[in-house]
Amino acid sequence: MRTHISSVGLLIRSEPVLPFTYPSHIARSCIDALPPQPGIYIFRDQDGTPLYIGKSVNIRSRVLSHLRTPDEAQMLQRTTHIDFERCGGEIGALLRESQLIKKWQPAFNRKLRRTREMCSLSLEDGLPQIVFARERDFATGEHLYGLFNSRKGALETLRDIVQEYDLCCALTGLERVARGRPCFAHQLGRCRGACVGLESEQEHAGRLRAALEPRRIVRWPYPGVVGIVEESDGLRQVQLVDRWCYLGVRPEGKKRRVALPAASFDIDVYQILLRPMLAGDLTIEPVAA
Repeated sequence: MRTHISSVGLLIRSEPVLPFTYPSHIARSCIDALPPQPGIYIFRDQDGTPLYIGKSVNIRSRVLSHLRTPDEAQMLQRTTHIDFERCGGEIGALLRESQLIKKWQPAFNRKLRRTREMCSLSLEDGLPQIVFARERDFATGEHLYGLFNSRKGALETLRDIVQEYDLCCALTGLERVARGRPCFAHQLGRCRGACVGLESEQEHAGRLRAALEPRRIVRWPYPGVVGIVEESDGLRQVQLVDRWCYLGVRPEGKKRRVALPAASFDIDVYQILLRPMLAGDLTIEPVAA
């Protein structure tokens, strides 16, 4: 079955093709209730099971765009009800959407990755090693480079880096050769000769570190839990985050201390927050847990 992504982010399954008609079977009351503020929305089937979860800075406008899209006829024909949750802003909507998609894995959403599947490249005494999120805390670890879905993906990236920067396949663990013997890349003129002593191991390790630097995982920049404050049309929310993990919305009235679940690195939260957090675009307040 072939798939593609629609203009509003819906995973479209192109077989079989169903004729499009306006979804009059969806209760008009739930459509009329949709607000023009930020938040998430959920298309549900007759059993209440989420079919698709989305987010928008204008819930009503985004949902109506789904209803007018013929490519989404399959999902719409299975939908009987549409729920929504308002959020204080776009960041809260992104975090909540990611959280719910991972929880429910709706049929018409792209599957979001789970933390336990992630791996990274770690430099151990100048040598790259593959480490997994289930074994190491990516949020606080040092010398971690890149986030990958699999060991295979990490190795493919490492090979690309080695080739691009004329690094040694032997010293990066990609090829086993006897000490002092040239790696295959050196025989092709693609290695500067660290394997045969033409380049020092220290110099090679420095070049490898520099090549990996653009992929370095940024450590969690706070000593603990923080709240991301957002407000929209009278709704003020504080999204709780710790070590690149979304913990949920702080309950109203909990200004100082709040009981929190254990945090573990989440690649989707990392990608949502990294740029705006480091750029200082978010309103951040500390939270005592």
